[in-house]
Amino acid sequence: MASRARVMIVGAGAREHALGVAIARGGHELLVAPGNAGTEAVGRNLPVAADDVGRLVDIAAAHRADLVVVGPEAPLSLGLVDALAARGLRAFGPTRAAARLESSKAFMKRFCERHGIPTAPFAVFDDADAAVRHTRASARPPVIKADGLAAGKGVFVPDTLDAACLAIDRIMCKREFGEAGRCVVIEERLEGEEVSFHVVCDGARAVALAPAQDHKRVGDGDTGPNTGGMGALAPTPVVTTDVEQRILREIVQPTLDGMAAEGAPFRGALFVGLMIERGMPRVLEYNVRFGDPEATVLVPTYDGDWFELLDASARGNLSGVGSMACRGAALSVVMAAAGYPGRPQIGDRIFGLDRPRPAGAFVYHAGTRRLNDGAVETAGGRVLAAGAHASTLEVAARLAYETVAQIQWTGEHHRHDIGRRALEEIHRPSLSASPRA
Repeated sequence: MASRARVMIVGAGAREHALGVAIARGGHELLVAPGNAGTEAVGRNLPVAADDVGRLVDIAAAHRADLVVVGPEAPLSLGLVDALAARGLRAFGPTRAAARLESSKAFMKRFCERHGIPTAPFAVFDDADAAVRHTRASARPPVIKADGLAAGKGVFVPDTLDAACLAIDRIMCKREFGEAGRCVVIEERLEGEEVSFHVVCDGARAVALAPAQDHKRVGDGDTGPNTGGMGALAPTPVVTTDVEQRILREIVQPTLDGMAAEGAPFRGALFVGLMIERGMPRVLEYNVRFGDPEATVLVPTYDGDWFELLDASARGNLSGVGSMACRGAALSVVMAAAGYPGRPQIGDRIFGLDRPRPAGAFVYHAGTRRLNDGAVETAGGRVLAAGAHASTLEVAARLAYETVAQIQWTGEHHRHDIGRRALEEIHRPSLSASPRA
């Protein structure tokens, strides 16, 4: 095991809680800025916003952090890793230049075009009228995306051309996503199964984690508006060994090579959102950090030391870290506040967090805060990620929903079908491709 280190995690979601649990389990000292009611149980919370770059750097320096793990996309796009490096502090995450893969969808699409990385045909517009004319000329409703960061809510997959034009109006005219909507990417809608494929990178090499699947729509059966994610599972049967090798060969390595060639080598977590159709992967989007809620299922299924993995990436040398076999399966269910994904209701007391949980079950906090009397209340839209790690996905799903049933608060809502399609795929008799080893 690595010697005891002082690790500072930036962020306040279930992703940061999950990573914090894994790092603290390795015997390391943990600081979390700003953290939540869950992270304070495994480390020390620091009252500083995740996008306050100057204060974060000062605090990391004052505490002599051996490693700073940057969780959310906003501080990465603001150049937190660059600012830490300028003070001689080691950080896990990409530079501001490399973070453009997520902070600008227009950059990302053009990058794929330059480097021959498979993605959907697209067009970029900074004029709303031109975007509407292009959309009206489409044979079928395209996907509409705000160019900048929109907390996972700036993507519209409309069923009609009228709805697509309304999305353009919301993004570019009404500016519902602020400066993120200064321009839009309009792309052809792809068919298939969506997959979240994560690799940890050192600028040239990548270590693959278990292929995961997120559930973006708020309602059962993939209905309702898009969210930041309502649940996740790993590994997914959609990604067979052959498909994984194709992803690494045709997408991941060309991405790393392309970023290096353009003067922005990529270090950190690269999360490639993919559409898989008949074994062919195409890029929907890049994220430059671990997904949330995907991190809640990646952490327990990684059969390795999380600190050593993240630290090796930050040092720029993963040569001593081999790809690890996926350990079992995990599934998590996001428990959300009333009103999410619109205007969530906050300040409701949460009951049942202290109940005994089944072996393998976990509860990671996201939008929570602790009151003076020790109680925990809701403080955001996605409140908790309740799940389980088990030998099979079927067992993990059962234990996850048993855990969900133990916890209550006024207005809580969640999906009841996380993992259903994956389980159907696993049990489908006609499935010919072998699952990922």
